Amino acid sequence: MRLSNRNSMSGSAAPAAMLALLIVIMVVVTVYVFVANPFPSRPPAPITTVGQLVDHQYFLTLCVTGVVFILSQLGLAYAIWRFRDRGQTAHFTRGSNTLEMIWTTATIVLFLGLGLMGRKAWAEVRFTPAEPNALQVEVTTNQFVFNFRYPGPDGKFGKLDPAQVSASTGNPLGLDSKDPDGKDDIVVPTLTVPVDRQVELLIRSQDVIHNFYVRELRLQQDAVPGMVIPIHFTANQTGRYEIVCTQLCGLGHYRMRSFLDVVSDVDYQNFLKQQAATQ
Repeated sequence: MRLSNRNSMSGSAAPAAMLALLIVIMVVVTVYVFVANPFPSRPPAPITTVGQLVDHQYFLTLCVTGVVFILSQLGLAYAIWRFRDRGQTAHFTRGSNTLEMIWTTATIVLFLGLGLMGRKAWAEVRFTPAEPNALQVEVTTNQFVFNFRYPGPDGKFGKLDPAQVSASTGNPLGLDSKDPDGKDDIVVPTLTVPVDRQVELLIRSQDVIHNFYVRELRLQQDAVPGMVIPIHFTANQTGRYEIVCTQLCGLGHYRMRSFLDVVSDVDYQNFLKQQAATQ
């Protein structure tokens, strides 16, 4: 009977050891997958300086959170092994207020610090006004297309009249036929901009919430009905890049896409002349 009682109080370290080992293996495998990258899949290179800042901030955040993940999981594995059942009497504890304050404060400082470090990339697009000579293009979204309007040679956008919106007759934006400023406006289904020149987009929606997203710009902005939201960018590499809507805007959401063409200044001027002749 005494031997039986002694065995019942001895506990078992096997479950704790197995769980601690499993956590360590999980950490090692996770780190290996990120470092070795056995399944190469990289995003396309950014084509703006702001995009490079976004990528840098993402990599920094990944490193910081990766270190926190490793330390916390290894700490958990150690605690499981250190306080495993060895037949000892369990002791109740209310924890440590000091430790709670330390890691709560450290978490706040860490995440606020990452946010402050990323403020430049965010403010450059959202809070810094566009240059006075920036090229303005109006982006209008509706189910399930993008339309882009250029002001034409006079540099002025014509007025819009919702009563005149008629895509079937060639007036998808509702250009006011009585406004002379709109006579030379250019409306096209794809966005063409010159390289190395700042472009200001005026994003709006005619129906529901849509989204303007170009992954190479690292730029994403919702189009909200009743609002005109300005954002700007300067593309430094020519090419064709996909524009997609990332809001679930209806049954045809999957086919709501367009293209951004970044071209030389000469090609851009030719584009304007060609489009002006066909409007």
